[in-house]
Amino acid sequence: MGKINFGRVLLGGLVAGLLLNIGEFVLNEVVLGSQMKDWFTRHNFPMPAGSSIAVAVVATFVLGIVVILGYAAIRPRFGPGPKSAIIAALFAWFGVVVYPNIIGAAFGVIAVNMLAIVLAWEIVEYVIAALVGAWLYRET
Repeated sequence: MGKINFGRVLLGGLVAGLLLNIGEFVLNEVVLGSQMKDWFTRHNFPMPAGSSIAVAVVATFVLGIVVILGYAAIRPRFGPGPKSAIIAALFAWFGVVVYPNIIGAAFGVIAVNMLAIVLAWEIVEYVIAALVGAWLYRET
């Protein structure tokens, strides 16, 4: 059991963050773009733009780093490889996607008709990002 290689966490995490950002762009602009615009308009929410999108992009890169740090932390218990990467992805997916979106749908903040699409899309996105980021990770 080696020490965590933070340089490789950063590398794998930035690549995972890039994949997450690409997935989020495709989901929010292509797959659900018109539905989201209708939802924002109907509820009088301002459309995300400029600095709010920049914050989301940076936060998503940080999320990628956190996912790979989680992978590095659980490797000693679950072993290196895809199994541990998927477990790390599931932890992040539940905390970042499932929980807040279920609560949001229950409170009427998130459209229920988009919920299944978001949950399914994001599990695939998180697993792919974690697998690629974990593939780049090596212990010291």
